[in-house]
Amino acid sequence: MASPNLSEIITTTLEHRSKKTTDNITENNAMLMRLSEKGKIKTFSGGRKIYQELMYAENGTFGWYSGNDTLNISPQDVLTTAEYDIKQASAAVNINGLEQLQNTGEEALIDLLEARIEVAEISMKNGISTALYADGTGSSGKEIGGLQLLVADAPTTGTVGNINRATWTFWRNQMYDATTDGGAAATSSNIQAYMNTMYLRCSRAGDHTDLILADNAYYKLYLESLQTIQRVTNEKMASAGFDNLRYMGADVVFDGGIGGNCPANHMYFLNTNYIFFRPHADRQFVPVGGERMSTNQDALVKLIFWAGNMTVSGPQYQGILKD
Repeated sequence: MASPNLSEIITTTLEHRSKKTTDNITENNAMLMRLSEKGKIKTFSGGRKIYQELMYAENGTFGWYSGNDTLNISPQDVLTTAEYDIKQASAAVNINGLEQLQNTGEEALIDLLEARIEVAEISMKNGISTALYADGTGSSGKEIGGLQLLVADAPTTGTVGNINRATWTFWRNQMYDATTDGGAAATSSNIQAYMNTMYLRCSRAGDHTDLILADNAYYKLYLESLQTIQRVTNEKMASAGFDNLRYMGADVVFDGGIGGNCPANHMYFLNTNYIFFRPHADRQFVPVGGERMSTNQDALVKLIFWAGNMTVSGPQYQGILKD
């Protein structure tokens, strides 16, 4: 006979797996892995928007003086807040009446549910990994705003976090077009020169790019440019399964190939001190609510939810190299 505690089994199995789901998704994406290492995966607890504090100007009262000179004590407006929409995603785990009868006993049901949950985890992992490069317009604007929004090909237009990039120059990321700015399409002979330019543009004092994400073409060009010298990799990235090289202290990670998400002929230069993954504290790949019994089917459904967005507090330290 079918287990009389099906509802409890589904709930406890999902709750047991929720932390593993979060870890699987984080550890299978190079950017999320780096953000997790730096404490940049920050939950929020509520509100109409996700608010990201930032400094947009220097304190203008600094100045030299002598003796009884009058000091500048005027109020300074140097802080503001970017506002990001809350985006939502879900995946369903279901079990129908026949499967309940066929998988009698608690252990059999748990095995079936864990297999279904694993598929849901993989689907959410792939969906989030793809969305990390999104521009926020996918699924009729319901998708998160990923790198194609936060580190845009056209950084002088558009609004990010309710701040207009056309108006505020501090809110623009760096961009270098190999053909237009460099004079020729990227090759293994010039790729490092282009990378040097972008790296310097994104640097300020001790702040530098620490993660570079590349598609097939650009990763291959950089790899070929290193063929005659010893290549250095990050062992931690490699042990997590990411093909990577090193450049000026930054990890150059391949995110192309089968299932790769980086846009063609793109290299993202990221300073992850200023990039955040902001899930809601109560919607971080967790099951919520009771089982939903279909009104016209012999089936139970349980939903796994995520809500949040990606945010940036310093786009001027981010860059994109492209053709």
